[in-house]
Amino acid sequence: MDKERIAVVTGATNGIGKETALGLARAGTRLILVGRNAEKGSRVVAELAEKSGNGNIEFLTADLSSQAEIRRLSDELHRKLTRIDILVNNAGGFFDKRLTTADGLEMTFAFNHLGYFLLTNLLLDLVKKSGQGARIVNVSSRAHASGRIDFDDLQAEKKYSGWGAYANSKFANVLFTFALARRLKGTGITANCLHPGFVNSGFGGGTGFMAVVLQASKIFAISPVKGAETSLYLALDSEVEGETGGYYGKKKFETPQKAAYDIALQDRLWEESERLTKLAPTG
Repeated sequence: MDKERIAVVTGATNGIGKETALGLARAGTRLILVGRNAEKGSRVVAELAEKSGNGNIEFLTADLSSQAEIRRLSDELHRKLTRIDILVNNAGGFFDKRLTTADGLEMTFAFNHLGYFLLTNLLLDLVKKSGQGARIVNVSSRAHASGRIDFDDLQAEKKYSGWGAYANSKFANVLFTFALARRLKGTGITANCLHPGFVNSGFGGGTGFMAVVLQASKIFAISPVKGAETSLYLALDSEVEGETGGYYGKKKFETPQKAAYDIALQDRLWEESERLTKLAPTG
């Protein structure tokens, strides 16, 4: 690639996101890392620069559960960048109890899905300026297989479980990716999603269901380094150049749950996401 790549990675201060950022840094990419904690972000920038020898890394603070913060981040990125070659939507969370965001939305759905949806759409003009070969990578999960989208209870007000909300949000990631890939057809920009594997990253906190998961992760999980491999594969590898609208695991194409291919479901979720983020309809 002749031009220097410019990448934006969310959730980049720990776990899979941090290792993805390190891999991109080692590939000589100009990096913008996004996270909630400025002090931690500064430490990560210094660590990645030392490990990679890449001094072209910076950190921007944003809480991606807040639509106002996402819009502020977008404005800042537009001031700093003329294009984005690689966008990695990695930030996410697991919440045992039902919480709401500053926008009054259920936290898991808002953070894990609407965060991807709104940020990607706001940055799409910068991605399009990169043109042919630009890549959008959305971190989903194999948990999506048990997810469903209930438009009558999208905010989980009637019934909430941490695992159910998480699975639903990860299914939404897949639906969003496939809908986005269709909308980008003919542009040369690719959009893919992935399951990183069962990763020991301290993700999700340590109470209730996640306490059990984290305990199991000490025995069975792979490292964040291994977990980042598929994200980096989709972001950088020539093998998937031009491949779009796919779901991957272990650097291989996988088949998601059947409902992921339901175009009517993809489009309805897209339209509802536009409404919830007050984003102008894109068709």
